[in-house]
Amino acid sequence: MAPEEIENAVRAGMPQAVEDLKRLVSIPSVAFPGHPEEPVRAAAALAEELLRSAGLPDVRQIPVAGSFPAVYAEAPAPPGAPTVLLYAHYDVQPPGDPALWRTPAFEPTEIDGALYGRGAADDKSGIILHVAALRAFNGRFPVGVRVILEGQEEYAGERLEAFVEHNPDLIRADAIVVADAGNPRVGDPAVTTTLRGMAAFTVEVRTLREAVHSGSFGGAAPDALAALMRMLTALHDDSGDLRVPGLPRGSFRGQASSEEEFRVTAGVLDGVSLAGSGSLADRLWASYAVTVTGLDVPTVSGAINAVQAVARARVTIRTPPTGDPKTALNDVTDYLRQVAPWGAQVSFSDHVMGAGYLAESGGRARAALNGAMERAFGRAPREVGQGGSIPLVSTLARQFPAAEIMLYGAEDDNASIHAPNERVDLEELRRVATAEALFLAAYGEL
Repeated sequence: MAPEEIENAVRAGMPQAVEDLKRLVSIPSVAFPGHPEEPVRAAAALAEELLRSAGLPDVRQIPVAGSFPAVYAEAPAPPGAPTVLLYAHYDVQPPGDPALWRTPAFEPTEIDGALYGRGAADDKSGIILHVAALRAFNGRFPVGVRVILEGQEEYAGERLEAFVEHNPDLIRADAIVVADAGNPRVGDPAVTTTLRGMAAFTVEVRTLREAVHSGSFGGAAPDALAALMRMLTALHDDSGDLRVPGLPRGSFRGQASSEEEFRVTAGVLDGVSLAGSGSLADRLWASYAVTVTGLDVPTVSGAINAVQAVARARVTIRTPPTGDPKTALNDVTDYLRQVAPWGAQVSFSDHVMGAGYLAESGGRARAALNGAMERAFGRAPREVGQGGSIPLVSTLARQFPAAEIMLYGAEDDNASIHAPNERVDLEELRRVATAEALFLAAYGEL
């Protein structure tokens, strides 16, 4: 098919694609414990139906131990053509507080060219862009196609990692597309080439057998909460750079958004400065970051006049793509032990780790994708990093070292993924689906 034919086919199929996305978003497929399983399985069934509608001859659900099923599809490669694996996931984050949503989370609502609803961007748009791209070929694909849609990525996604390791022949491909990323802004094409790794732990500080009266003991009794606060603030210097030895700053080869754009996207208040020093790209995508994500301390409303005996915090470390999460976790916990005041007893628990990813410079698949994106968007894509960890990507890279792995999608930095009022821009969805179809055709010709 000529590029013009592909573009016209994707455009003609968009009304159906949008309706299919609405059907998917209306299913509350939250795979977290405590949520009903039936909607997750309903989303898997609909995803299976949509892949069949794209002309794939072999579509089925495959059990994944301890998780919801993967939806798998396959079409054989024409003689001499490469094979492409397409990935997305059909589960979503919980919606959170309904009062914070302007429209109901699971009632997809179209407003000013965007579709609002939980999962509209992350990552049901990934499913639909694959389906829309594949439909353009009417079952006559220029490459071999394999599709795997995960059912529990947002919670315990490492279960698919084990599945990949034990079923390599199902997943093997020359190029792998992970449609769980996106562009910095609508209309600004990008390929994600780095993913941060992560580590997390809970730190507990104890100083007393039990809390004591602040009037009788305050001033001499060591306060566990004050000790924990001193430890946590010691992690950063006054500019916001890390003080922890062993966590050097890195450099990113691409370019981030401007500080002004970042402030708007992150919602930084007027008069509040950004943390750290150096370029935004280096800070966000190539260096270590440590964040306190939770505290177990008395609430203000329930506070009593007491010196606290125990305090806890949840701490998350983001590592650069090639950083070792285990080493970083050890560096941070060792440092916290060293800076603990008054001989406070410090312990650590609930460790979690996930590796990052650094893409190779690119080969034939990446060249084909660059050309496809430039045609679909009218400008060449740039390289960006992503702060969120996708442990599956590092598993794929380790399992299939010769495969080119590319991350892109219809999400953008203002899509409010994992937050209230999540949305996907429908024109962006069309452009990315067009780019994917053009990529498949160009890669098949190579």
